[in-house]
Amino acid sequence: MRTALGVVGALLTWFALAFTAPVAVALAAGEPPWPFLVTGAAVAGTGAVLRRLTGSRPPLGVREGFLVVVAVWLLVPAFGAVPFLLGDVPQLDRPVDAWFESMSGFTATGATVLTDVDALRPDMLFWRQFTHWLGGAGIIVLALAVLPRLRIGGRELLRSELPGPVETESLGATVRGTARRLWKVYLAVTAAGVLVLAALGWAGLDRRMGLFDAFSYATSAVALGGFTPDDGSARDLAPVTQWVLCGLMAVAGVNLLRLYRLAVLRQVRAASRDEELRLYLGLLLVASCVVAAELFAAGTVTGFAGVRHGAFQAVSVTTTTGFATLDWSDWGALATLTLLALMFAGACAGSASGSVKVVRHLVLFRFARRELEQAVHPDAVLPVRVSGRVIGTPVLRSVLLFVLLYLLALALGTLGLALDAGADAGGARAFTALGAAAACLGNVGPAFGELGPFGSYAPLGQASKVLLTALMLLGRIEIVPLAVLLRRGYWRA
Repeated sequence: MRTALGVVGALLTWFALAFTAPVAVALAAGEPPWPFLVTGAAVAGTGAVLRRLTGSRPPLGVREGFLVVVAVWLLVPAFGAVPFLLGDVPQLDRPVDAWFESMSGFTATGATVLTDVDALRPDMLFWRQFTHWLGGAGIIVLALAVLPRLRIGGRELLRSELPGPVETESLGATVRGTARRLWKVYLAVTAAGVLVLAALGWAGLDRRMGLFDAFSYATSAVALGGFTPDDGSARDLAPVTQWVLCGLMAVAGVNLLRLYRLAVLRQVRAASRDEELRLYLGLLLVASCVVAAELFAAGTVTGFAGVRHGAFQAVSVTTTTGFATLDWSDWGALATLTLLALMFAGACAGSASGSVKVVRHLVLFRFARRELEQAVHPDAVLPVRVSGRVIGTPVLRSVLLFVLLYLLALALGTLGLALDAGADAGGARAFTALGAAAACLGNVGPAFGELGPFGSYAPLGQASKVLLTALMLLGRIEIVPLAVLLRRGYWRA
């Protein structure tokens, strides 16, 4: 426990530095910076107190890693909501709404309770977008690059934080080396996205794409989040900008470790043998064709624009980004069900994506095929392989456990929203409840109906917002760490 609290304190100390960016924006915009100064001081003070109280600590172990992951993802969004409350933001003046918006930002979900994004002050709008960027790759992965200097071990924490069953040792012997490489890739992709989008504005290809808009859309796309600087999502952007965002989302959905190997180590042949990457790219292609075909059949769009809208929506939902160029709430039943199914896909493990993720689907498929073959040949030895590697029993168990807990959380979340709808006229109902639970648990963001891409979660009751906030947290930490903490045996050990 002492070790975990010490690590949380160290992480909060570094997180406090993030508030210097919105302070600079507030000063430049002529707005009072004190909400961010006060919050940053509170975060730094809390971190310093925790570190001082814990003193010298033994290395971080697996048990402590679970606690650190849950504690940080609870505390950081809570602190992130404070500037909204102190800054007198009319749409976020209630603690539940501010917490919902902050959790949605840091978990890169993109769901919002705002009904008028344009009404936000520049500093608050920047902070809202910045939470996406910080949370996309994980605050813990960022801080792990400096934790070894504090003599705090972190390999178990990195394993807990990276989404999905992904190898962490292959890029470096130390956690700091691995975390630095992850961070460099994340920063490089973000910078490239900002430059390309800003260049479109400078060249006159998209006159509404200023530097701040380029920053906002690029950070959201790379974090696979979905927040935008206005209420229109990506609807009013030029077609070329929409194509750039589509490509940026697709790239951001690739395993960060794989991106590093491709860009720096030039391991093209290894990438071609990566079955998860091949399945991910194939899924994006097939989903784009299916959605476009459904839009054509329904007469929603025609011509090459239909290809663009179909590809954009398919990539956005599959990667759990949540951008939209069309209001999919108005689509037919078949297209709507297709998007709902894509919410359960996710991108590659080791990316900022939410949901189940491609590699788990691949493992489940190989496992099911193995079990069917062994039903016919019970004495055969048939190992489950992915990309030529044998998947051990512990990994198979973890995948099955995650999927079971994911479906259980989805069912309970949907039931909770439906029950709240019975007591609150503004609550979600039936299919809308299922869509909202799937969108928040999968960190997709927009759902269906009034909760769609151009709608807002503001009409929901307070209980529903708390429940959806909890689902966002579960989706970001991938359920298991919190489930472990809820076991009585964890605290007895």
